[in-house]
Amino acid sequence: MTFNDILKESWLSISGNKVRSFLTVLGIIIGVMAVVIMVAVGETVQKSINDQFSSLGTNTIMIRAGAAQSSGVRTGNRQTLTIQDAQVIGDLPDVAAVSPVQNSGAQIIYGNKNWSSSMIGAYPDYMQVQNIEMSKGVFFDQSAVRNASTYAVIGPETAKELDMPDDPTGEVIRIQNTPFVVIGMTKERGDSAMGSQDDMIIIPITTMKKRMQGSRFPDSVNLISLKLYADADNVLVTEQITALLRDRHKLKDDDADDFQIMDMKQVLETMNTVTGYMKLLLIAIAGVSLLVGSIGIMNMMLVSVAERTREIGIRKAIGARQRHIITQFLSESILISFIGSMFGLLLGVGLSQGVGRLIMHYNVPFSAWPVVLSVSVAIIVGLASGVMPAVKAAKLNPIDSLRYE
Repeated sequence: MTFNDILKESWLSISGNKVRSFLTVLGIIIGVMAVVIMVAVGETVQKSINDQFSSLGTNTIMIRAGAAQSSGVRTGNRQTLTIQDAQVIGDLPDVAAVSPVQNSGAQIIYGNKNWSSSMIGAYPDYMQVQNIEMSKGVFFDQSAVRNASTYAVIGPETAKELDMPDDPTGEVIRIQNTPFVVIGMTKERGDSAMGSQDDMIIIPITTMKKRMQGSRFPDSVNLISLKLYADADNVLVTEQITALLRDRHKLKDDDADDFQIMDMKQVLETMNTVTGYMKLLLIAIAGVSLLVGSIGIMNMMLVSVAERTREIGIRKAIGARQRHIITQFLSESILISFIGSMFGLLLGVGLSQGVGRLIMHYNVPFSAWPVVLSVSVAIIVGLASGVMPAVKAAKLNPIDSLRYE
């Protein structure tokens, strides 16, 4: 028999019992579709995390202040990082830019509009550290920090909520009854791992500490953010910063660090590892339905062998060999698996892309994984599910088969 003959015979056999064949194919469709969707979900989550961290850069390090401790005992709640710490860290050879950062909430008033946003006090280097680009105007310079100037750089979402002009430079806003002149607006960046990058207002850190907060510790900050050169060793720099801060804070050997260092490169690697395991778990869960579908094919083929016992006997009586019988039943199981896999692939890709773009408004990444998976499933599941029934059919005694009723 030629390949076309085998394919034609397989199709006639499958279409002879439409309801049973449809239910069997449906099991494979659901299994493949579930795996394709789970792969898309895992890759979407991983891409989302990578996109959020890429806006910060993997060569970024953030140092958060912690409560002062001595011999494991908390000795106070004051912030332990200072502006001087940031300046000393900036002298390290691998540090390209550094900025002390103070975060706070702020109620911003413009005309008859008011909006609650995030206020950030920083140095001019904050623009380089956070990869900020300007849409309108300019970022404040070091002289604004020295003079504690009332200049502000705002995000596009903040300008939108305050109903400001397309170019808000030169406009005057009020924060805690203090007037600020808007000198620039950042480009739209979306959300990052640290929150929204469009709904914020950035002012000189000295202005925030002296005019807005009036802290008893005017040099203290809750965060130091820095960017390394591209060829820098993140681990080595982290060790250098740890040793430097422990020495400056006069911590003893048995004292815990009164700061926390977040290396964005290590954080991203950890997150990718976690999402990788999550993707495998999702695929494994979806694979259960695929296993059920393959069992359905095996069950159908076993029933088919029992129903076609006389047919098998007649085939053997007219000269069909065991390999012909095995080929016939394997081709039927592979064809069922192939049809289910292709429909499952189309439905899985269609649903994942449709839901991602139309409902979530997010471009779901498409890879060759689902295509390779579907073809592999069509062959492997078809063969695995059809081997036992095919061998059973081939080993039937032709005389007993002809007498079977």
